[in-house]
Formats: sequence, structure tokens, C-alpha cells
Amino acid sequence: MAENRRVDADRNWAVLRAKLLGGAPGAGNYPTAVKGFVLHCNTSSADPWPNFYQPVIIVVAQGRKLVRIGGDEYHYGENVCFVAGVDMPVTSCVMEASEEKPYLSMSLNLDAARIANLAARVPPPSPGDAAPRGAAVQAVGPGLLDAFLRLLELTETPEHIPVMENLLLDEIHYRLLAGPFGGILRSLNTLGSQGNQISRAISWLKENYKEPLRVEKLAGQTNMAPSTFHKYFKQITTLSPLQYQKRLRLSEAQRLMLSGGHDVTQAAFAVGYESPT
Repeated sequence: MAENRRVDADRNWAVLRAKLLGGAPGAGNYPTAVKGFVLHCNTSSADPWPNFYQPVIIVVAQGRKLVRIGGDEYHYGENVCFVAGVDMPVTSCVMEASEEKPYLSMSLNLDAARIANLAARVPPPSPGDAAPRGAAVQAVGPGLLDAFLRLLELTETPEHIPVMENLLLDEIHYRLLAGPFGGILRSLNTLGSQGNQISRAISWLKENYKEPLRVEKLAGQTNMAPSTFHKYFKQITTLSPLQYQKRLRLSEAQRLMLSGGHDVTQAAFAVGYESPT
């Protein structure tokens, strides 16, 4: 019975939808007892909204979503998932959702240490397999689908989470490393690689976005020439380092104005701008 379920993708999707409806009974986000694993439900479409995605995989069981990263557009829904390997400034929106047929999805934060540990044991992809961007869409294969279904089922038996959680998270990360996006995930999380140097630069920008940015100095921290650093940074994020810092500042300013009670002037100074303009 279990083996038949693993190869019956249509049935797995149906079971997944039913369990998501039970775990996310209305519009909203529903964190689970598994760290970084969240269920999502939307009952209406919306206009694109800017935000930041941390490293994550999003699996949609019903409906469709649009994510824009720079000039790239990613459409995904059932059978297609979205994967981000680094913190990415995006504009996203749910495209298909209604009260009768809500948008249903799951997101799982990716663990850099877990990826690095597994990458040492997973054969690298053949040359040319690595994605040029820090995010991509890919098919949800039967193995990945079944792993997510078992992770969702695990949330229904909290007493099993301490034992089973790491096994399932290892499996999901392994399947991503062995899949089409595995090359870029490996690069972003392997010490000494150009992808990992860019990932470290992104981490520095996140922590120091209020400070004036000297790209030459940041390139030096990654042991890259400024031109090489700029090239790879933009290849992965679609933005220049200065544009990325601007998105970080604007994202935080938006948060401060929406939920922190700041006006424009207060938010501008709080995120490092010298003028509200």
C-alpha cells in the first residue's frame, strides 16, 4: 500500500490538498511544529507585493503563484515548485485562488549547514547543470512529493517529530541537491566557491544595510576583483550590490511604516538614508 502511494502522484496530490485544507482551514499562514515548515492558504488573488525570500522551497498543491526577480518571472503551481538558494528580493502574488478553490501551499526554509553536509556526500552534477540564478522553478518529482507528504503527515503526530524530523528534512534537502537546482545549491553552500562568496556577501549586506556601501571593499572581503564580484553578484541575484542594498533598505522602511508606526522621515533615517527624499 505504501509503495503504491509513493508511485501514485495523482493520489499524492489529492491527499496533500486534503491535508492542507485541514491544516490551513482559512486564509493565512500556519507555522507547524517542524521548524521552518509553514502551511499557506489564500482565498483570493492579489496584486504583486515586494518582499524578501530567504532560502526556501515552496510547493503548491492548488492554485498558482507568480514571483518576479529582477526581469525574470517565475510561474508555478501543482507539479512545479519554487526554490531560492539565497535571500532574494522579489515581487510576488497569488494568481489563482477563490473561496471555493483556495490557493494551498507549503514552504520549508532551507538549511545551509544541512546542504553543506549533504553536498559532501552527493556526487556533483555534470558541468553546465548549475542554474545561473539564485532561484528557479523545477518539477516536483514523485520522490520529492512523497517526502513533503510524509513531512506534512508528521505534523499530525507531534510525538514522532523529535525522531523523524531530521530524517525527512535530510531527504528533502538531498533530493534538491540531486535535482536540477542542485548545482547552484551546492555552489552557494560550499566554502571557497564563487557562489558561497556571493552568499557571504549577501549575509554581510543584510547585517550592515544601514552602512554606506563600498563595493570594492565588499569585493575584497570575498577575495574577488570588483568586476568579477559584480558579475557573479548580479548573475545570482539579478541586482547589483548597490541595488540589493537599496531593496534591503526599502523593505525594512516599508516594515517600519506598516507595523512600526514610523512616518517616512523616521523610516528613512532608521534604514540609513541621509534624506527622506
